[in-house]
Amino acid sequence: MARKKLKTAQNEFDKWLLLSWKKVWIVVVTGFVSIMLHNLIYALFNVEEAFFFIIVVFLLPLYFIIMILYTIINKIKRR
Repeated sequence: MARKKLKTAQNEFDKWLLLSWKKVWIVVVTGFVSIMLHNLIYALFNVEEAFFFIIVVFLLPLYFIIMILYTIINKIKRR
C-alpha cells in the first residue's frame, strides 16, 4: 500500500514537473497572455496592476527553472 502511494506521488510530480514541449508552450503562451492582459488593463483603466506582472516576472521563470532541475535530476536518478 505504501509503495502504491509512493508511485502515485511520484507520478503526480512527474505530471507537473517533468519537462515536455507541451509544458514549454504552456509557459510561453501564459507569459504572452499575462503580458497582454497587464498592458490591456493599464490601457483601459490607467491603473497599474501587479498580478499579471508577477506571474510573468517571478512565477513563470521559477516554474520553468524548477521543471528543468527536476527533469535533470530525474534523468540522472534513472541511469
